[in-house]
Amino acid sequence: MIGTPLPADGPRYTTFTGWVDRPTDLTSSLDMTISCDVVVVGGGLGGMATALRLAEGGVDVVLLEADFCGYGASSRNAGQISAKPTGEPQVLAKVNPRLLRDLVRFAASSVRFAEDLIKQLGIDCEYEPVGNVGAAVTKGQMRKAQRDAQALRDAGAQLEVGDQRELGLPDTFLGGLLTPAGGTMNPGLFTLGLRGALLGSGVRVFEQSPVQSVDDLGSGAMVITPQGRVRAKKVVLANNAWAPELAITPHRLSRPVWVNMIETAPVERERIDATGWTSRTGLATKHNVMESYHLTPTNTIAVGVRQLKIGKNPVGERISDPEVVADLTDAFRARFPSLRDVAVTKTWGGWIAMTSSRAPVVGKASKNVYYAIGCNGHGLGQAPYLGSLLADHLTTDQIHEDMMPWWQSENRFPRSMYLHNPVLRAAWLADRIGDRRAGR
Repeated sequence: MIGTPLPADGPRYTTFTGWVDRPTDLTSSLDMTISCDVVVVGGGLGGMATALRLAEGGVDVVLLEADFCGYGASSRNAGQISAKPTGEPQVLAKVNPRLLRDLVRFAASSVRFAEDLIKQLGIDCEYEPVGNVGAAVTKGQMRKAQRDAQALRDAGAQLEVGDQRELGLPDTFLGGLLTPAGGTMNPGLFTLGLRGALLGSGVRVFEQSPVQSVDDLGSGAMVITPQGRVRAKKVVLANNAWAPELAITPHRLSRPVWVNMIETAPVERERIDATGWTSRTGLATKHNVMESYHLTPTNTIAVGVRQLKIGKNPVGERISDPEVVADLTDAFRARFPSLRDVAVTKTWGGWIAMTSSRAPVVGKASKNVYYAIGCNGHGLGQAPYLGSLLADHLTTDQIHEDMMPWWQSENRFPRSMYLHNPVLRAAWLADRIGDRRAGR
């Protein structure tokens, strides 16, 4: 694992992830001209699931990945898979209740799909079906959790609201909204497990093969890499945060957002129990920009988000910002004051794709070129599910009811009101002011 300690006595900084080590069995890069039925661009969870599903249907598939399959956000995220949809339930319930119902159904289906995938492929990814809590650290956040719960229940979600003791949360939390479906996992192991299945399938996988251009030829499409090219009947763009780097990608489809994680040293189980966190549920606070907490099987605590940074394409490798690492460390110590002596041992980050609607998107960039983005912070379950639905569409020409709401027929994406660094910085400041007022 490539890493740079900054400073020498602090956490280990890495340009990859803290969940797993980089695989050593990378496939060869594409260095020839080949043909296939469908070429998938991008080897994240979405791209791998798309390719596997197509191959299961007898389709001749090629997958092209710039580094190795799972290198991006798929293996770097917080490791929490939840049936709670993204966005603001209260707002959606008023302006578009049907869309909220669609989001609730899609989120629940994506969790079931991921759980089935783990079982079918025999992936050991430390999955714990403990659910996740939208956790409140202030009275205002608790009221928000209660209002969200009502909106989500009306939309068909299965959830419950409880206080700190009822939900088994750390004692600095007041309570929250528990979504029982889903839980926590090691996303790196999940991703590498899916990669192993992909490499053992009939899919031709070329890693270390960044795509430079995709051209729709009318009768098919041509995909160009530095040393090779693929002639295909169809192309699926599953490159998420990197999608805007290709000219064929619809304008304003998504923006790359940098998210950071830290992880602590192992903590004795007795000390964790003493904090009140007996449920082991994943936690995501109700701040404007959430804080996430994931208790791993080795009793380390992975802490994430707190700040978001919008990037510009082309995006590249980077390490965590030391100021953000310090901010995440402050968050951990504030939520777990009895564990202030526990060291933060490593930090990493990754680029995720965020859409202006904060909802999944799928559609056609041109006659023979399709795209799918199911991230927005919920990609661990939603990206592979959306990819499988798109694969089914390519083989049957039918649009599943879970994909229909996200199908883009016109490729017109509005400017986002919130995907701007000054707006996100203001949201962070508002969160810190709220924390100080509540004494938390």
